[in-house]
Amino acid sequence: MKTVNPILLILAGLALNACSHDSIKPADTQAINPSSAVDLKTLCKDAKHLPTIGCSDTVTANFDSQGKLWVVWVNDGHIYLQSSSDQGEHFSQTVQVNAEAESIAAHGEYRPKIKLDSKGAIYLTWTQNLEKRHTGNIRFSRSLDGGKSFSKPITVNDNLDIIGHRFDALEVGKNGEIFIAWLDSREKEAAKAKKQEFLGTAVYYTWSDNGGLSFYPNKPLAPHSCECCRLGIAIDNDNLPVVLWRHVFEGQIRDQALVKFKDWNTPGPVQRASQDNWKIEACPHHGPALSIADDGTYHSVWFSGAADHQGLFYGYSNDQGKSFSAAYPFGNQGAKHPSVMAIGHNVAIIWSEFDGKNNLLKLIQSNDSGKTWSTAKTVTSTSESADDGFLISDGDNLYLSWQTGQGYQFKALDDL
Repeated sequence: MKTVNPILLILAGLALNACSHDSIKPADTQAINPSSAVDLKTLCKDAKHLPTIGCSDTVTANFDSQGKLWVVWVNDGHIYLQSSSDQGEHFSQTVQVNAEAESIAAHGEYRPKIKLDSKGAIYLTWTQNLEKRHTGNIRFSRSLDGGKSFSKPITVNDNLDIIGHRFDALEVGKNGEIFIAWLDSREKEAAKAKKQEFLGTAVYYTWSDNGGLSFYPNKPLAPHSCECCRLGIAIDNDNLPVVLWRHVFEGQIRDQALVKFKDWNTPGPVQRASQDNWKIEACPHHGPALSIADDGTYHSVWFSGAADHQGLFYGYSNDQGKSFSAAYPFGNQGAKHPSVMAIGHNVAIIWSEFDGKNNLLKLIQSNDSGKTWSTAKTVTSTSESADDGFLISDGDNLYLSWQTGQGYQFKALDDL
């Protein structure tokens, strides 16, 4: 499998010793020529070598405050991390995060998350699959030495029943607060034991004010979330979390809902964020995305399958989610999994489409805070398999992060 930009690197001869906090160290690397006849599947299963980024179906990227790019990905029960100081042209040696392999959800709307604080600490979350279908734990690890080593992973959910704790979402506040939200079925299981109906699952959260050394007890954010859709979360300009998710409203209506926190311990009321009135007694595996601009505008994107309101939609709010603009439709039939990112008044949205032969990434942009939009254009494509595309920002520019069967692509939007 070939990469598009980065030189693929592997880490050779690392002993996988079970260890405590901050003891996993990187070793020397050797470059792999992307054009050489390397059997990638064999390499990715070779216990003598740490694999390359091409071994993963899902890659998650983020920038630190110094403009360094960090990526995390999964292969064979382990999470791996690399960094790039030249915006994806070259990547560092690979560091293995978890010494002991575990079943990690890394497909579709599942993937590890990475966030960094202003001091360079690196925080990771992921969903660990358990033995029963649709069950899991939310896992957390941190690095305090610039990604050289990581703490032994801990389970964040304080309910340890073999039930659903899944679809983790991670954000970091301006003062280093760590906020984690996820979908949790403990209330559904309790209702089932009482032979009572409980629609969907629930959104739960926890947070840390000491850099992840410990977390506050889990709390419910809202009951009756959809069971299997990603969460959209962001930190508002007042340094408080905002969570967007697919909610199960009365009558099995599965539209978007939003909560703006009053303080780090207190969620605000549930506010409806879309009016599609999509009635479906199933989970569509299609969650929303959220970005908050410097001026406080909330920018959201989502999918609806309602008969008279079907496809991808965008909306903005200028009053912290109390009301939203009219939904703006975009994308052709079959468009899916949009990502949105705002810098000032500039907003970009990318999403996936399939033209019958190729997987496409499409783009629209706005320079007036989402009031008007450019014509959609195809920015890249592949005939190979492809993950969803994501937008990230270094504070000044927007970038595309996309893992495909031809390799990992990381490009500035200005270059597309």
